[in-house]
Amino acid sequence: MTKTEDITLKKAGSEDVSGIARVCREGWRATYGYLEDEAYVNRVIEEYYNEDRILKEVTEFSDYWHGYFVAKEDGHVVGAIGGGTTGEETGEIFVFYMDPNKRNLGIGSQLLNYYTDYQKSLGIKKQWLSAQKDNEKGIPFYEAKGFVKQSEKVSEGSDKYISIRYMREI
Repeated sequence: MTKTEDITLKKAGSEDVSGIARVCREGWRATYGYLEDEAYVNRVIEEYYNEDRILKEVTEFSDYWHGYFVAKEDGHVVGAIGGGTTGEETGEIFVFYMDPNKRNLGIGSQLLNYYTDYQKSLGIKKQWLSAQKDNEKGIPFYEAKGFVKQSEKVSEGSDKYISIRYMREI
């Protein structure tokens, strides 16, 4: 656990589940809601960001899934990141959302650095993530953090969703 100026960074526990669910739902809606129809947005939120699933993802770990890590301010989750190992010396960020009201304050950078340090401690040398092509909030952030576009592909589930794969050496 790391504490810097009212922000606590830590591996999430069961006490963080509702906060993670809230941040992921609000973050997903703010990031992609204007790009997708309401039914698709609601379907994704219901499938991935419900508290039962997040509780399982907070309490069960494997090489593939390291669990969630959170940024908390005054005891409230304001950011959540999660990922795992996808190959020898290769890590992935599968989910990374900030409370929409806490963007551009440096908290996301702190959380990414905290999780990256964790992945480095496991021997990971390359970190990957996917972002939707028109993600105006995430892509500039990722590129500023050294992620470089590797490829694009149409994703399953939405004919409008073009996924861009990014990678950086860590």
